[in-house]
Amino acid sequence: MGVRVHGFAWDGGNLEKCQKHGVSVAEIESLFRRPVAVLPDPAHSGSETRFKAIGRNDRGRHIFLVFTLRRRGSRVLIRAVSARYMHRKEIEHYEKEIARAEDR
Repeated sequence: MGVRVHGFAWDGGNLEKCQKHGVSVAEIESLFRRPVAVLPDPAHSGSETRFKAIGRNDRGRHIFLVFTLRRRGSRVLIRAVSARYMHRKEIEHYEKEIARAEDR
């Protein structure tokens, strides 16, 4: 991504939507303290650019996050849109892609 991010933007709307699938704020924020795959999400980018992030929480459980970046003055913040735990087939696909990328 190449952007210096200064934190997270949370409000009632995205807190409720992200926690709906049992993923806590702490888990979402912790994704970015370890290796995470960030990909553009052009199919869901309408009035704002959206990204997909795939990473693991502290217990090693895979999390899928959709987010956008918001500016607050000179600061750039991550605004989570939706988060959920990944399904087994998604994890298998992700791990195959990581292995393929490492072989290049």
